[in-house]
Amino acid sequence: MEDVYAPRSKAITFAVFSLLVRLIACQSSVFSLWFSRRCYERSRGEMITMLYEKTLTRKLIGESALSQKVDTLVNGQNSDAPTTDGKSGASRFGLKKAWVVSKRVANALGKRIWRRSSGEKVEQSASIGKIYNLMRNDVYEVAQRFWEFQSLVRVPFSLVLSIVLVWKLIGWPCLFGVVTVIIAQSVNVLITRILLQYERERRKVTDGKLKKITQYVAAIRHLRWYGWQDFWQDQVMQARQKELSFMIFTGFWRALISFANYLASGLFPVTAFYAYTALAGEPLRIDVAFPALQLFGMLENSLRDVPNLITTLLNANIAVGRIEDFMKEANKEDAMVRSVPAARPQVTLRNASFAWPGIPHEVLQNISLEFPVGLTVICGKVAAGKTALLQALLGELEGRGGHVILPRDVVGYCAQNPWLQSMSIRENILFTCPYEEGRYRKVVEACALTQDLAAFKHGDLTNIGENGIGLSGGQRARVALARAIYSPAKMLFLDDPLSALDHQTADFIVRKCFLGPLVDGRTVLLVTHRTALCQHLAKQVVEVSNGTARVLDGGQLPSSKSSDWVVADTADEAKEEEQNDNQEDVEAEKFIEDEKRAHGGVKAAIYWEYVRAGKLRWWAVLIFLLALHRLVGLGETWFLKKWGEAYDRPAVRLASLGLFDDLPSPEVNIRPWLLGFFLLAVVKGILFLAGNCIMIVIIYYAGRQMFGEVMNRVSHATFRFYDVTPVGRLMNRMTSDIGTVDGNISQQFEDVAFLAISWISSIVVIASVTPVFLMVSLSPLMSNFGALLDGLTTVRAFRAQSSFQDRNITVTDAFQKMDHFYWSLQAWLMYRLDALSACSTFLLTLLALYTGISPGLTAFVLVAASGFVLSTHALCKRYGQLQMDFVSVERVVELLHLEQEPPGTIDPPAWWPSYSGDIVFENVTIRYAPHLDPSLTGISFRIPAGSTTALLGRTGSGKSTLALSLLSTMKPESGRILIDNIDISKVNTQALRNRVTFLAQDPILFPGSMRQNLDPLDEHTDPECDTVLQRVVVGGSYAWTLQTNIEDGGKNLSQGQRQLVGLARAVLRRSAVVILDE
Repeated sequence: MEDVYAPRSKAITFAVFSLLVRLIACQSSVFSLWFSRRCYERSRGEMITMLYEKTLTRKLIGESALSQKVDTLVNGQNSDAPTTDGKSGASRFGLKKAWVVSKRVANALGKRIWRRSSGEKVEQSASIGKIYNLMRNDVYEVAQRFWEFQSLVRVPFSLVLSIVLVWKLIGWPCLFGVVTVIIAQSVNVLITRILLQYERERRKVTDGKLKKITQYVAAIRHLRWYGWQDFWQDQVMQARQKELSFMIFTGFWRALISFANYLASGLFPVTAFYAYTALAGEPLRIDVAFPALQLFGMLENSLRDVPNLITTLLNANIAVGRIEDFMKEANKEDAMVRSVPAARPQVTLRNASFAWPGIPHEVLQNISLEFPVGLTVICGKVAAGKTALLQALLGELEGRGGHVILPRDVVGYCAQNPWLQSMSIRENILFTCPYEEGRYRKVVEACALTQDLAAFKHGDLTNIGENGIGLSGGQRARVALARAIYSPAKMLFLDDPLSALDHQTADFIVRKCFLGPLVDGRTVLLVTHRTALCQHLAKQVVEVSNGTARVLDGGQLPSSKSSDWVVADTADEAKEEEQNDNQEDVEAEKFIEDEKRAHGGVKAAIYWEYVRAGKLRWWAVLIFLLALHRLVGLGETWFLKKWGEAYDRPAVRLASLGLFDDLPSPEVNIRPWLLGFFLLAVVKGILFLAGNCIMIVIIYYAGRQMFGEVMNRVSHATFRFYDVTPVGRLMNRMTSDIGTVDGNISQQFEDVAFLAISWISSIVVIASVTPVFLMVSLSPLMSNFGALLDGLTTVRAFRAQSSFQDRNITVTDAFQKMDHFYWSLQAWLMYRLDALSACSTFLLTLLALYTGISPGLTAFVLVAASGFVLSTHALCKRYGQLQMDFVSVERVVELLHLEQEPPGTIDPPAWWPSYSGDIVFENVTIRYAPHLDPSLTGISFRIPAGSTTALLGRTGSGKSTLALSLLSTMKPESGRILIDNIDISKVNTQALRNRVTFLAQDPILFPGSMRQNLDPLDEHTDPECDTVLQRVVVGGSYAWTLQTNIEDGGKNLSQGQRQLVGLARAVLRRSAVVILDE
């Protein structure tokens, strides 16, 4: 085009050739996307399945194993090692303080910590939070590399090819640019090593945050009952703040890596053109400058991809290490178990000793027992080791000597805390077995479920909700018992199923079930404190005491009147939650509400919520910086045009034509042109870094505000919300969806904004020069996973691992189908946009050839046209990805609009309730939801002050509903409840629950010391706590101290010990009204 007399046919030939090459590349890109995406989906599915399978087989190691000073509370012994009191006041960090915190963390880390193969590694079982993190983040981090595998070839090849072509075009001066790139990459190596160190720490902090969220969500009801939710909310927010501080620091280092590469890509043409003009003395004409600029653009894109590629590969390496660590965890051992044919159903232990996994102290020592066919009753005091004996037979404990002889068969296991699935009652009883109507009816009758099923509108097809939330405690126990009895197992291990039943129901089950034909020929091990009900039916009675076991003869059988046998590991009647009464099953198929799914695109209000959370002023600054960056980029291209056209016109001054016309001819003085080009490159780099830093600020504010608002809304939602929302779904929203808000979505937003600016600016440039051109132109998986973790022992006992694995594969496949469909549409769109890009560039070239536009202006417009089609392609792709990511924001925003519990309008006096105030029910009617039948109707009675009142009734009759109504967890539809002459429906709920104590049958305990569990809010002195503890633990049976370690959920305590801790907690509060639910 420099030679106006050259034939156009030559230019047209090159244009046609370029069109054909780009169309071939277009088809190749589609193939690349298809096969790489296929690898990604398969690897992701395989890893999810692998983690699920590992969870089914791994050994469960308690937190006590992390220290050499282990608290072995199960046998009533504990180490005297104090635990660190982790209490700290809640704080609300600002951005400045968060930055200071992250700097302190940086200084504290100091040296880089490497895991050494020679070092002694403590055996540690991954927490639920870490497993969720592996599933949600690490699996994706690794699988993504299969998707981007072509980048491992394309990016280095593109980088080398662009350098070679630049060499061919301008020769040795390009080496100056290569040196710039090498220096930038050397700096990036150092930055990347630092980033890698903090990325490891950030992931550990995220694991800790997820663990706290898991504990919080699981215990939210109990926290609300005690009025402790605000304290725990602050604990979660502190963990969140620590995570955000690390995110700021890692984000800053990533921004530095990107800045170094971006600046290097901008200085590459500056240094190369400097050497080409100033040192080599060559003129920088249009036919050199703009082809070189295109190659520099190709090089710039490659250099932009290099840091992302390096960072993602390093992150993937970290993720692989974390997954590998999880996969290396010890599996459940069966070394002591000697299998015998299922036809010989006798269970035998010979000098067997056992310990809880990871704990050196033996919980059972030298056990020698034989369990014949028939009923064996196992009894003993609280925490004597009865449950441990069953766990040992199931292989969940570590064997320390001796042998266990078990038939190779399924075990019908009924856990002390029944584990049920969010299915119908029938599906829970059948579990993995086929339906046999005759046998099924006998089991239902023997387990005293006939009357309960008749009360449900849908009978045994009633959906009972997550973990049987729609049933009372006694009903859950009987469904779990029915599951074990219905199974074809020759061995039944029943861990205290009678404790949650009233006396008449328990007596009925003993007579109909254990005396009936359903257990003929089966070995039944029954742990119970109700020995008077069943010892006359037993082939033998085994007493467990202090880790040893012996068979009692007739004269040694425990008396039902003995106080030693009255204390139960669990309650003697129904364990009922506030939502557990059978009236909720009137609409059984809708007990758990379906997750809401909006149709069509994401609404503008959702985008606005996110923008508002990130602070409007910062978004305005970001848009301004992006626009200015684009403007400087156009100025840089225009500067090159002027530079190329300025040769051969040394004396010409065309100031009227605009920008850069006052500069001298490059043939006279090249320095102003070089300096101007250098300054434009530096300004672009600074704007790029500033934009990234502002994006970090937006991520911080949006993540902090949205998470804080969600925590506040969930903490004060109505109790009905907890009834109808599965824990897995809530966990997914507060972890996975919040993770999307923290991570990729902000970058997507920035890319869409920049691409939109580029698209608009390209149209303006093209339309102003060649107007003719305008006419040419994404929880079920997490819920499923959580259900597995809760009932792992039961699943293993029934040997149902393969069934759960199949279900996981089905859920994973269903999830991946939609993902596959979306990216198939992306491939379709990408092909057409790439073809449009090639054709439109070809047509624009023809227009330029036949309209007589100057070479410089033609090159300038072609660059703008290329930017237009690339921006169109990228904008469609990014916007589609942004829509998928904003589905997570949509789910988070849904939590921001939860119905809140009325806080109450009356602040009671400090003395309320007094010890002389009566409790009065006046014609009270209560229902859980407007569409459900009342659970209590017309209740009227008075409880005198200072009295002890027993509330009796059959399981599922509404006892817990009445008890929990005193905490105002549901408001009376009619009538009123008075405590000391004040209507509690109008009292401030926080004050009410702080002054009325409710003790659930299964108290929630938290990881930490005994002191922290008794008094989490630190409202009492150590002597007060110790006095209460010694009063509850009569005679110091368990040697507990305030420093005794408690694991998450009290896993290192028996059920009875957990109840004693809950009782001590209730006594310590010294409330005038105390409600004991069994």
